[in-house]
Amino acid sequence: MDLKLKGKRALVTGSTAGIGFAAAKRLAEEGAIVVVNGRTEQRVKSAVAEIQKQHLGASVSGVAADVSNAAGCAKLVGNVPDVDILVNNMGIFEPKPFEKIPDEDWMRFFEANVMSGVRLSRHYLPGMRERNYGRILFISSESAVQIPAEMIHYGMTKTAQVAVARGIAETVAGTGITVNSLLVGPTRSEGVETFIAQLGAQSGMDAATFEREFFKSVRPTSLLKRFETVDEVANMIAFLSSELASGTNGAAVRSDGGVVRAIL
Repeated sequence: MDLKLKGKRALVTGSTAGIGFAAAKRLAEEGAIVVVNGRTEQRVKSAVAEIQKQHLGASVSGVAADVSNAAGCAKLVGNVPDVDILVNNMGIFEPKPFEKIPDEDWMRFFEANVMSGVRLSRHYLPGMRERNYGRILFISSESAVQIPAEMIHYGMTKTAQVAVARGIAETVAGTGITVNSLLVGPTRSEGVETFIAQLGAQSGMDAATFEREFFKSVRPTSLLKRFETVDEVANMIAFLSSELASGTNGAAVRSDGGVVRAIL
């Protein structure tokens, strides 16, 4: 299937590893002109080189900028003034009991997970309006619907992303721009590996045992009964970034492995 992404300029934030890297790689494979983003120059260069190695001739560049704050967002848009596709993927999470989450953590999570996408979308949207074409995608989570008791502050930001995406979509009604959020389920990314190690160590389990127990007791509604792969999520990101997804707008699309136990 041709996703008609050749020549489209795409920016994926937080794309030196995990879902973001898989998405950048998939978009490059489809012929998009991809910008990789991460916090350090070394990791950005490494990610760019790896994609070019796997896909000879791919048009890939990178910008090191920490988009979890306003200064980092400003640096990124200064280097990448215009795009056709914006994938707001960068995000942070950590398990922490509610009573132990200080005000600073609540603000830090909102700044990183929500305001990064707000700032970048606000910058790139005018150009999309001028061309009457664009794709903005917020990488949210099933945690937006089923707030996880072990990290409520994270769940709050994922719900906020869905609200922001829908709100922006309302402002581009009748145009060639789509704005959606993607509800991702538990995925075996770099960050989740750390998450597994942390919680597994606390319970005295190895990784394989913890995964089985996780889907038995923490996410029992999962239909996959395993962590999704980053490539499975990247395939959906590529589709929603494409011209073929023109009929999907203002939606919270589920790629959650069936964790959300609802038919709508």
